[in-house]
Amino acid sequence: MTLTVPRTASLHALHTTSRRLAAAGAMTLLAACLAPLAAQASRAAPLPRPKLVVFFTIDQMIPDYFVRYGRQFTGGLRRLQQGGVLYVDGYQDHATTETAPGHASTMSGRFPRHTGIVRNNAGVNDRTHPMIGSSGVGASPFRFRGTTLIDWLMAADPRSRALSVSRKDRGAILPIGRSKQAVFWYGLDGRFTTSTWYADTLPTWLERFNARRLPQQFTGTSWTLLRDATQYVEKDSVPVESDGRNFMFPHALPADTALALRAMPDDPRMDWLTLQAAMAGLDAMALGKGPATDVLAISLSATDGIGHRYGPDSREIHDQILRLDRYMGEFLDSLYTVRDSSSIIIALTADHGVQPFPELHFAGQRDATLRVNVNPVLSQAMRALAARGVDTTRALDFDYGMVFADSMAFQAANVPMDSVLTSLAAAFRRVPGVARVDMVRDLAKADTVRDAVARRWIHALPPTLNVVMVVSPKPFVYWAGVTYATHGSPNDRDARVPILFYGPGFARGVTRTRSVRVVDMAPTLAKRIGVTPAERLDGVVLRDAGRP
Repeated sequence: MTLTVPRTASLHALHTTSRRLAAAGAMTLLAACLAPLAAQASRAAPLPRPKLVVFFTIDQMIPDYFVRYGRQFTGGLRRLQQGGVLYVDGYQDHATTETAPGHASTMSGRFPRHTGIVRNNAGVNDRTHPMIGSSGVGASPFRFRGTTLIDWLMAADPRSRALSVSRKDRGAILPIGRSKQAVFWYGLDGRFTTSTWYADTLPTWLERFNARRLPQQFTGTSWTLLRDATQYVEKDSVPVESDGRNFMFPHALPADTALALRAMPDDPRMDWLTLQAAMAGLDAMALGKGPATDVLAISLSATDGIGHRYGPDSREIHDQILRLDRYMGEFLDSLYTVRDSSSIIIALTADHGVQPFPELHFAGQRDATLRVNVNPVLSQAMRALAARGVDTTRALDFDYGMVFADSMAFQAANVPMDSVLTSLAAAFRRVPGVARVDMVRDLAKADTVRDAVARRWIHALPPTLNVVMVVSPKPFVYWAGVTYATHGSPNDRDARVPILFYGPGFARGVTRTRSVRVVDMAPTLAKRIGVTPAERLDGVVLRDAGRP
C-alpha cells in the first residue's frame, strides 16, 4: 500500500495516520485469519440428536423406478428424492439376494457372513415361537447374530424404543435383530400379529387397530389404474405375466373374504395397510416424543408381490410405484403433523433387486438359455453316490446355487469327497446358462475388487456354514422351474438397490452415482445420531451423505 502525505502535514499527523492504518490493517488481517476458523467451528457444531429415525425398506425396489417414473411422482418418493441424498448405485453386496438376508443387513451394517441370515428358508421360521392369535409357522430372530441400530441406541440411552411393521415376518423381525421390541407383521387372516418371542398377548392399540377390519373392506374390490391409461408406456397384455392368468387391468380381489385377505399381499393397498398400522403404533407408543432417539422400521412388501407376479417392466409395477409414492406422501404428511420434522431423519433402501422375465429379456434371440437346469447333474451324482454306499440324504444338498456337503457322510462310506466335488463342478460348468462354478475355499484368491460375484459369495457365507461349492447363473437367466419374475443371484440386477437419506444433517436434492452398499447405512445413521456401534461393522460411514 502506498501512503501519500501532503507536504503541509505535520510529523505528528503523519505518525497518527500511520498508527491508524496499521491498526486497520491488523484488524483486516485478524478477520481474514479468523474467518476460516469460525466457519470450521460452525461446521463442527454437532447437530441435535434426532428424536425419531424412520427406516423404510421397500421390498424389491430398484433404482430404475426413480428414473422411469420420477416425473410422475407427487408424494413421498418425490419429497424424499428432492429433499434428500439418493444413491442410485447402491448394492446389497452379497450373493444370496433374498428378503431375509437383505433385511438383516439394513440396520446391522453387516453382511450375511456375520449376521448368520443367509437365505429365506433358514431365516426367521421358528416353530418353537408360534404366532399370537393366528395360524402359520412361528417366527423369531433366533438365527440372527450380533446387534443393530436399536441396540446401539439403547446402549447410549435405555429409554430408546423401536416399532417395526411389515407385511412379512422376516421384513419386520430382521431390521431389529434380536432385540425384543414391538415387532408386528400381517397374518393371512387379515390381522397384524407377532410371535411369542416378543410377547404373550397383542398390545391394546394393535387389538383396536385389527378390530377396525381395514383389509376386509377391500373384499371384492378391484385394483384399477391410478392415472389415465395413456400415461403408461407399458403394454397391458403380456401373457408371460402372472402365469398367463389375470394379467390385464383391472385386478379384482376375490368376493370371498378369506380368499381376499390371502390375496392382499399382491395388491398395492397392502402398503397402505402397513403404513396405517405403523402410524397407529407410532401414536400409541408416542415414538419420537421421548427424551431418547426412537426407531420406526417399516418394510413395504407390495412391490415384491406385484413384481414377482407381473415383472419389473410391467404396467402393474408402474402403477404400484405411483401408488407407493402417494401412500408414502400421505404417511409423511401425517407424521409431520404430529411430530416436528426437524427432529426426524429418514432412510430408505431395498432388500434386493429383481431381474426381468427371461422370455422378455431374450425375446428374439434364437437358442437363448432362459433357465438353468442342474437337476440332471444332481440326480446322476446322487445315483453314483448311492451305488458307492454314501447316505445321500446327508451327503449333498443344493439350494439357490449353494452346494452343501456333509464330510462325515463321505467318510462313513470311505469315498473321497474332494474328487466327487471336482467331478460335480466340471459337470455343472457344462450346463447351459451357468456362468461359473467356484469352490468356496478358492473364493478368497479372487480379485474381490473387480470380481463382484466372488466378493458377494464371500460376503454371503459364514465360515461355519457347510457350503463347499457355489454355482452362479448368467445374468438374466433363472433357475429351472421358476415361472415368476425373481431375484436371488449374485448378479448386479439382483443386488442393485437405491439408498437414500433425508432430514436434518443430510444433503438435500442430491443424486450420487458412486457405488455404495446397504451395510454402509447403519454406520452412517449411527454417526449422524452420535452413537457407537457395539461391534465391528462391514459398512463404513458415507461422509458425502452429509450436508455440505
